[in-house]
Amino acid sequence: MEDTGTDYLLMNSRRSTGRRASLAWQALEPLAKIADAGIPVFVVPGNHERSQLPHRRFAEHARVHIFDRPRTYAIEVRGQRMALAGFPYERRDIRTRFVDIVERTGWRTEHAPMRLLCMHHSVEGATVGPGNFTFTTASDVIRAADIPRGFGAVLSGHIHRHQALTRDLRGRPLAAPVLYPGSIQKTSFAETGEGKGFLLLDLSPDEVRWSFMDLPSRPMVTRDLNAGDGTRSIASKLGQMVAEAPADAILRIRVAGTPDPSAWRALSAARIRSIAPSTMTVEVRAGDGSVFGRRPLARANRRHTGRAVTTPPPSAQLGLGGDIGG
Repeated sequence: MEDTGTDYLLMNSRRSTGRRASLAWQALEPLAKIADAGIPVFVVPGNHERSQLPHRRFAEHARVHIFDRPRTYAIEVRGQRMALAGFPYERRDIRTRFVDIVERTGWRTEHAPMRLLCMHHSVEGATVGPGNFTFTTASDVIRAADIPRGFGAVLSGHIHRHQALTRDLRGRPLAAPVLYPGSIQKTSFAETGEGKGFLLLDLSPDEVRWSFMDLPSRPMVTRDLNAGDGTRSIASKLGQMVAEAPADAILRIRVAGTPDPSAWRALSAARIRSIAPSTMTVEVRAGDGSVFGRRPLARANRRHTGRAVTTPPPSAQLGLGGDIGG
């Protein structure tokens, strides 16, 4: 199972026309190849997809199954019947509506020895960031105690850090483990030290086992500039920083002080695009963390080239991929 889940950077549009559709297809094509190979692909649209996918060619594939509403899919795997219940990201008060939404999937009417719940939400106890922020009681956080018995596991996107929740905030066992594969690429400098990859699940009627498979991720590099160095010095140092960074890096440049108006040209998006490889993402920020120049300097190049998994997992296993992009 490939859960694109997903804050796909290239899928943040409700329309499937023009350039946006072609970019979406670049991200979806590897999953389409898995479906072409005969392996069912299940997709949970996330908060950026607005519960739908922006590419009809992918969505209408015979082996692509999309949780565009609360529903349950049943499949046969090596003679064993499996039911996958799920629903797209729900923006309105999931904390009080979760139980009802799960019931509307119709999972109880599907008689299968193996059941999984697929979603794109935060559950109590999930952690993010270098300070290990823990989700607890907000309206967009699901109560751990509300996870119904009868599922072998809950598979979820939304949280970019890989983790497996097996107990609630009071240390009591969950009705089913909540598995977050995490994003397959780093999308924030808060994720600098995190490993990225996907999960492989081995399923049986009595047990769910999972293992995390590491993937290479793009390097994240931070460099500092002094706004008082003058236009020529800024331009020279900017070029040196770009040249020294890996070609596929996410490069953050922090500028201390306020640049002279003439220095804006050296820090403009056009200038950065002219010297940075197309595989590099460059972001220029002020010393207080705000993005310089808003439109002209906010992410001079947004092209992400992180590799996706294109080799289908064995049919006896289930592969779970998480959020791609930001």
